[in-house]
Amino acid sequence: MAEQRNMILAVTGAGGTRMAHHVLAALEADERVGHVDLLVSSCGRKLVAHEFGGAEDRDMVQAVLGRESGKVTAWDADDWAAPHTSGSHDVWGMLVVPCSLGTMSRVAQGHSDSLIERAADVCLKQRRPLVLCVRDTPFNLIHLRNMTQVTEAGAVVYPMIPSFYTLPETVEQMYEQFTARLMDFVGLGRQARAGA
Repeated sequence: MAEQRNMILAVTGAGGTRMAHHVLAALEADERVGHVDLLVSSCGRKLVAHEFGGAEDRDMVQAVLGRESGKVTAWDADDWAAPHTSGSHDVWGMLVVPCSLGTMSRVAQGHSDSLIERAADVCLKQRRPLVLCVRDTPFNLIHLRNMTQVTEAGAVVYPMIPSFYTLPETVEQMYEQFTARLMDFVGLGRQARAGA
């Protein structure tokens, strides 16, 4: 088996936190992923509570994944002493699902208001993969320029846009299809597993 990856999954204050559930479940189930650090912004907590039900202050692993997991650790997005603030932290890369346009803007400008933005900045400076799954529409010119800037810095803007050529019949199928495409994009798809 190939060396395991440690991953960061961040959830920010954009609607669509149910997609984070599917992505976290895929990472947690994949034997190629050693550990997942889950970072949820304060606005992300509000949306998780709204979209999943429950209190904002409950355990985020339970809230997002739906159960406990020894493979996933939740971190407070205001914890500036967390290891993610340093380039020496052993992590393969970071997925932000969903990524608010405000978060993307701060990452594009190198402005860190939270652990999520600092961890993203560290991924960029260390030349590690950073995938921002933005979820908003339409985009104004500021958003588009921020997308260009963050892409030039080394991130990938991967909008939460479902595919329709598979003729999904349910919202759940759209979640699953997007998750499969994202996992394949970061080298954790079924095709990569078959070739491992």
